[in-house]
Amino acid sequence: MTINEIQDELIEDFEFYTDWMEKYEYIIQLGKELPLIDESHKQDQFIIKGCQSKVWLFPNLMDGKLYFTADSDAVITKGLVSLMVKVLSGHTPQEIVEANLYFIDKIGLTEHLSPTRANGLLSMVKQMKLYAVALQNRV
Repeated sequence: MTINEIQDELIEDFEFYTDWMEKYEYIIQLGKELPLIDESHKQDQFIIKGCQSKVWLFPNLMDGKLYFTADSDAVITKGLVSLMVKVLSGHTPQEIVEANLYFIDKIGLTEHLSPTRANGLLSMVKQMKLYAVALQNRV
């Protein structure tokens, strides 16, 4: 699936839930389904700066595509990073760099997250795109 197809699927999934408590529960559930990050990747160099809670994000370039594993010590934040991994992992660095992540606004995250969580989400996006820029030349 393309990045936009994944975003469209997530938008549809979120439309199923009628209120934000249900949507938060869904985000938490996504975090629980996030594949475990290798404990050896839980190092300071993989912590996303700008998140209030600890978030580790590990990039792995394989066969020209960038795959991410992640974890967080906070359940909602783990769900948010899970959303980002779901959308961006498994695509080329170029696709990640050029991605317009419209799903964030469409599912209402921008208006329903606390300022610190919203800042953390933006930091996740920024870090994932920075990894993609850094790894573009290796493809």
